[in-house]
Formats: sequence, structure tokens, C-alpha cells
Amino acid sequence: MANLSVRDGKRNARSPPTENINPDIAEERENAKFDPIELTYVIDGGKEKTERRRFLESEALNDPVFDDPADIAFLTDEQRHTNSVRKSLHMVRRLQEMEITNHMESHWFRVAVHRSEEIALSLHASMFQHTVMHQMTEEQQAYWLRATKDYTLLGTYAQTELGHGTFLRGLETTATYDPTTQEFEIHSPTLTSMKWWPGNLGKTATHAIVAAQLYTKGSRMGVHMFMVPLRSLETHLPHPGVELGDIGPKLGYNNIDNGFLRFNHYRIPIENMCMRHSKVMPDGTYVPPPHKKISYGSMLPIRSGIVGNTGWYLSKGSTIATRYSVVRRQSELIPGTKEAKILDYQSQQLKIFPNLATAFAFIFTGREMMKHYFESLAEMDEGNYSSLPELHATSAGLKAFTSSVMASGLEELRTSCGGHGYSKASGFPELYGTAAPASTYEGENTVMFLQTARYLMKVARQAGSKDKLVGCAAYLQADLPPRCLAKRQIDFLRQDILVDAYKHRAKSVVMLAARRLGEELKKGHSQPIAWNNCHMYLVKAAMAHCHLYCVESFFDGVNTSETSQPALDALMTLCQFYAIFGISQNKGDLLQDGYMNGEQLNMLERQLIDLLAVIRPIAVTLVDAFDVPDKMLSSVLGRYDGNVYENLYEWAKSSPLNKKEVPDAYKYIGPFLRENIANSKL
Repeated sequence: MANLSVRDGKRNARSPPTENINPDIAEERENAKFDPIELTYVIDGGKEKTERRRFLESEALNDPVFDDPADIAFLTDEQRHTNSVRKSLHMVRRLQEMEITNHMESHWFRVAVHRSEEIALSLHASMFQHTVMHQMTEEQQAYWLRATKDYTLLGTYAQTELGHGTFLRGLETTATYDPTTQEFEIHSPTLTSMKWWPGNLGKTATHAIVAAQLYTKGSRMGVHMFMVPLRSLETHLPHPGVELGDIGPKLGYNNIDNGFLRFNHYRIPIENMCMRHSKVMPDGTYVPPPHKKISYGSMLPIRSGIVGNTGWYLSKGSTIATRYSVVRRQSELIPGTKEAKILDYQSQQLKIFPNLATAFAFIFTGREMMKHYFESLAEMDEGNYSSLPELHATSAGLKAFTSSVMASGLEELRTSCGGHGYSKASGFPELYGTAAPASTYEGENTVMFLQTARYLMKVARQAGSKDKLVGCAAYLQADLPPRCLAKRQIDFLRQDILVDAYKHRAKSVVMLAARRLGEELKKGHSQPIAWNNCHMYLVKAAMAHCHLYCVESFFDGVNTSETSQPALDALMTLCQFYAIFGISQNKGDLLQDGYMNGEQLNMLERQLIDLLAVIRPIAVTLVDAFDVPDKMLSSVLGRYDGNVYENLYEWAKSSPLNKKEVPDAYKYIGPFLRENIANSKL
């Protein structure tokens, strides 16, 4: 294991500084009765994993080839793309040299390489490779999987179109089988049918997994996946019949060449259809899959992974805001005294601590979601697809819930840093630009909530039967207390009382949505119209269901964690705070049906305020537990040493605009001022 403090006689870029620490942040780290590394072990899943992650991050952060030529805020989009590809290709070489094949270890290294940017070529190693592994036959994998792992091609995943995204059945790209040549003709029949948005499609990828409507023997068989070569492996020019390019600047991801792709009667051999679950025979006969939604399986690991990633995005935002809030002083909390740290103001704590707790909650939830995914994947590999509907509904809903909360949370954390949060030096613009698209990619969030609601409505109909419900919606059949059992303020620290409140809320709003849907149908509306008329209830039902899942996952994660009692107490405090804050934010639902009364809510919110005082002294230690090195945090405001102001000044001086004392714009400024001076009557 590499030394994590010294590397070749120099300070390891992965290790936090030990000298010249701002006294305001140094004193914060003396408050906790536990070492942040204890919680880091919990977050990572054990000491060995933490040490392995730190080693891999150290390898990346101390490799000068991975250093950027300048702060990315000062690079053009083209420079960022070129630099990102350069780093990514070296990253592939390093992963091969270190013989890293474990998915998580590869992810740790990739994140350390790209730091605050989106990972270039990420779709090659994720959705592209996943599709090859799980939707191609063993015979097909013999070539394509080896080519993918050896990087003899560069892949992406082309599903979204200019005119269609989440509605997969509406995709317009066609793949028409020609039995006379045993080829598929891939075609973009309309302007809106061109692929739009896939990462690395514009200028980097040589191949794509393309989602297209399959036609054979004159019949449409639905969306299927095809391996499509796009560019020459010798010249990198597009093949005849393939038009592609970059879609232009975006809110974020500006190191990534998200692209467009248009086909003009482009032909590929029959063997390029992904045929593990469905296939077309040489004569054009279609063999359907065992489950109608199995072809969408490439979305599941990405949606499942997004859940945990939202926690890590919030962890970075919480780290920046918390550290800055203990070195930033503003106003006199008590007249005549020294200006107070802004984290001492309760209003600032109410901005930051809910997001800090949510970061932990989503990390634990992401771990549970991935466990669920891999369990279901193992079953599906053996031909058992019974868990697919729940997996699809859970991953879709949690992806939507966590990414929505994360996006609004990052904005709240940014504004908690005042004006400096608006500067790219804060790290928030890049962090938000990278994180926010999760609300729309891999399924627009409202549509994802409605897909979860569709599953919940099905389970709600089953809840009244004698068949016992299993899985994450079993609470719909549970015998829950009709009223909240809390009698004292301290009762709101009890897991059973908190979880019962979430179960009650979820069951209540799910069953209400089911009743409203039934009422619409009784009015004579068709199913689609009735469904559309109930969107408000259905989305709320899905959100309540997902919120419960997060609360239960957080409690389960804390209860199974092995660490010192002080560290465990801190983690439980965050868990209780997360649950209490969520009830406070949704108290109307619990008041509406009488589950809680006004006095109980008063006690709950007094307990919320009391927990702020418990979290405040250990806030910096809690964010230190996320163990994000400065190079990966990429924030002047969130520096580990707390030396914000001098480094903001140095960062500003490095702006390219400051290379010249007199800017190029003076050719306009000078004549303008001289003319005005000559004409002035002063």
C-alpha cells in the first residue's frame, strides 16, 4: 500500500494539509469526540475499502499527466474536451497497468482523475459495456466484449432523440431487416428522429449501442438495441450514411461532446442486433424476449447508481458550505462582540444541516438500491424476471426523488455561501452543472415518478386481497397505528415512531391516489384520461413512497454500522434529524388526516431545533468524514485549511483577462472616452 502522506519526497496531493490551518476551522476539528475516519470507514464499507480508495485516489492525484493545464474555469469548451479525452485515455492505460477490473475501484480512480468534471468515456464503461454484457449472446460477446474491454473501439449509448426522450415507445429511428442481404437498414426518417444528447457521441465515440424500432416481415416489433459502427477506426471519419457532431454548449458537462446522430439508410449485419433476449432469424422470423421490458435493462444500473451519486454531490456541496461557514464571519450575533461565524446563526444551520443529513441518507440509500439491483440481476441471469417490475419502479422513483432533492439542495448550499458562492472559484457552478442533469437524463423525473406510481397503483389493488405483499411496498398491507404515539418531545427520537409516520404518510397518499383514480374511472373517463387527471396525487404518492425508502435505508444503515459509540451517536443524530426534518416539511399530510396534532408537531419541531445544537459542534468533522481531497473538491471556499480569502485573491489574479493590464477591449474604450472628453463642456 502506498504511503498516503509522502510521495517521492513531496506532500501527497491526496492528503490534507497539516500546516498553516485557519484557526477558525482548526478549533472546529477539536470539538468532536470521534475521528472523522471512523465515519469514513462506515461510508466506504470498512477500513480496507477506505485504504484502497485512498490509494487509488493518490495514484491519480499525484500523477502529473492528470493535472489540468489551468483551472478548468479558464479553459474553453474545446480545450476542456481535448484535455478530458487526453486524461481519459491515459486513465485507461493506468487502469490496465494496475490490473483494475473491480467496478467500484475503477470508479474511484476515474472520479479522482476527472475531479470536479464529468467522467469522459463514462458511457463506454457503463451503459455501452453493460448492454454488451447483458443483452448480447455469448457468441456476440466473444468479439464485442473483448473489443470493449480492450478499448479497440470507443463506445456510447444512443437512445434519446431530438423529439423523444423518456417515452421509449415513441422513438423514431428504424432498423428494418432485409432477409435478402441479412442486414438491418438503420434510418432516421424524420428530423426529430436523430439521436440527440448521448455523451461522447459528437467527436469521440467510434461505435454506439443504438435504440431503434425493429421492423421485420412488414411488422413493427418495438424498440431493440443494435451495435452500430459510426467512425472509421483508421481515419476517425464518419462512415457513409452516418452524420454526427457536437450539440453545442450546455449548462454543464462542457468537457463532454454530447452529440447528434443521423442515419441515412445505413446498413449493419444481422449479427449486430443484441440477441440475448430476443432475435431475428435469417429469414426474418422474430423471436420475442421472455419479458417485454428486458430490452430497457441498460437503464437500470445507471438509475440505480444515480441514487448514491446524488448523495456524493450533496456531500461535496455540504463540505464547501460548512467549511466556508466557519471561516466566514458576518455581523455581531451579540452586540459589541466579535463578528460571529455564520454557521453560528440558526438560519444558516437550517440551510446546511438538512442537506448534510440528506447526503448521508442518500449514500446509504444508494448502497441499498445497488444491493437490490445486483440481487435482481443475478435472478434475471438465471431466467427469473419476477423482481423486474419492483426493481424498475424503485430505481425510477428513487432516481427522480434523490436527484430532485439534490438539485434544490445544491442551490440552497450555494446561496448559503453568499456572493462568493456565485463565483466559479466556489466550485458550485461546476458542481451544479454536473449534478443537475440527473433530473432529466436517464428518464425525466416526473415521468419516472409516474412509472413508480403505476407500480404502486397495481400493488394498492393487491393490498386488499389475502395474498401477502412483499417488497418495498408491503407497508400498504401493514396494520399501522391510526395515530402518532409520541407523547413527549423525546419520543420523536424513536425510530419506530419516526418510521411509522413515514409509513402512514406513504400508505395514506398512495391509497388516496388509488381512490382518486377509481373515482375518475367511475366518471366514465378512459384509463389514460383518468390517469392524466390524477397526476398530482400520483406524483405525490411516488414521492412519499421514495421518501420512506430513504428513511428506512438510513436507519438500517446506521443500525448495522460498526464503529465507536461517539461516531455512531453522531450518525444516529443525523438520521433522526433527517427523518424529523422530512416530517416537518410534509406536516400538512399528517395533520390533514389527523395522524398528528398541533401539539405533537410543536414537540417535533422543538426536537428539530435541539438537534441543530447537537450537530453544530461536530459539523466540520462530519463533512471531513466524506474524505474528499481538495483537488477533487475543486473549491476555494471549501479548502480543508480554511484559507479562503488569500486563495480567492490568487485565483482571481490567474484569470486570463488579467494577463494584460490593458485589455483588447480598450480599442473600443479608448476612442469612446476620447471622443466624450473632447465633446464635454467640463
